[in-house]
Amino acid sequence: MGSATARRRHGLLAATLPVLDLAAASVVAVRDAAARAGGFDAGPSPDPERVAAAFASDRLLRVDGAPVDGFAPLSGFFRTSDGWVRTHANYPHHRARLLALLDLADDVRSTPTRDDVAAALAARSAQDVEDRAADVGAIAVRVRPEDEWRASAPGRAAASDPPVRRSARDDAAPPRPLARGPRPLAGLRVLDLTRVIAGPVATRTLALLGADVLRVDPPGLPEIEVQHLDTGQGKRSTLLDLATHHGLTRAQELLDRADVLVTGYRPGAVEAFGLRLPPGAVHARVTAWGDDGPWAGRRGFDSIVQAVSGIALVEGARDGAAPEDAIPGALPTQALDHATGYLLAAAVVDTLADRAADGRGRDVDGALARTGHALLAAPGRDPAHDAPRTPGPRCVVEHPARLDGREVVATTTRPALDRLGDVRVDDYPAPARPWGADEPRWTA
Repeated sequence: MGSATARRRHGLLAATLPVLDLAAASVVAVRDAAARAGGFDAGPSPDPERVAAAFASDRLLRVDGAPVDGFAPLSGFFRTSDGWVRTHANYPHHRARLLALLDLADDVRSTPTRDDVAAALAARSAQDVEDRAADVGAIAVRVRPEDEWRASAPGRAAASDPPVRRSARDDAAPPRPLARGPRPLAGLRVLDLTRVIAGPVATRTLALLGADVLRVDPPGLPEIEVQHLDTGQGKRSTLLDLATHHGLTRAQELLDRADVLVTGYRPGAVEAFGLRLPPGAVHARVTAWGDDGPWAGRRGFDSIVQAVSGIALVEGARDGAAPEDAIPGALPTQALDHATGYLLAAAVVDTLADRAADGRGRDVDGALARTGHALLAAPGRDPAHDAPRTPGPRCVVEHPARLDGREVVATTTRPALDRLGDVRVDDYPAPARPWGADEPRWTA
């Protein structure tokens, strides 16, 4: 799977960069961590088609047989007066900030279109758009060549560490042994404060390995519920407003009984509410840019990291143009999100195994930008690749589900791990529950 020739032969996740290698390595990391923790034989390598399907899960997702568009109309690449920017406006609050940045009115009399946004951006410089977006909380970045990003301060920060880091703290609790066998996290509790893809993929994987995972979201921050069908399997979902005394108190009660806290917000965002990590707990965090470096406090998503780090121009169409003049493209999946999610889950499992020996609390820190650096630095580029091949129907499964208050049939991908030791894995422990529908409590 590691050579360009082998990847070209089956066409899974085909790209200039070795995306399938990254995907397979991240899933193998989970498999190996689970085997170490549970004391079982790791077994053969995961099925590459199942791995590719899991990484392309948003593209294989169906609701009543219909595909789902993963990006809103105002998200994507736009020309500026001197280059390109990429925007992210999938969430209503990000859309509103982008339109305000561009001085485009959005009310009952006028709903700006993609053409309106394109015209407004064409009159501005890419760097000005990026700078102003960072100031007002909108999400838009200048598309850069990889060498420029590598030489920049945030690019150097992304290159300073592996995708996921682990460290021990001084606090401790009585050691808690892990279960033996293919579900080593059985009986452990994971409080999930993540959104979008990377964090939910990590906690979905922890649920697959036996953990009781409870996702908590604020009621005032809307979720893309169809996305939750894709990443919410095996977990429960509840709503708590941490800005209120009742919500914060209940969240702290949940956290006090948790073994793992997984957060997907910018550094300091969760701590600002006043949540206190109990002694001996594992705190796993995933961010776009990491918790240090000049961009640590900025918002970001997989597509944004691809654009700013040079991945978009590596994957774009050049036709003889200089890199900065190329038409930007994208990886065949949100590979940075998915890979970081699996690598974070693997690190959490290893960290829990370490904690079982000494009871010490530990931190796990994953960053999309660091995963992007690892992908750019990996050998085996294949500019002559064919179009990506869609994984086959054996990689998906149908379930009844509720979406926006109605009954639907959801088609989702099977787990990337097709087996744990001698146990075949055909699906997650349970389909995604309706977003926010569960009580804020542990099952036991």
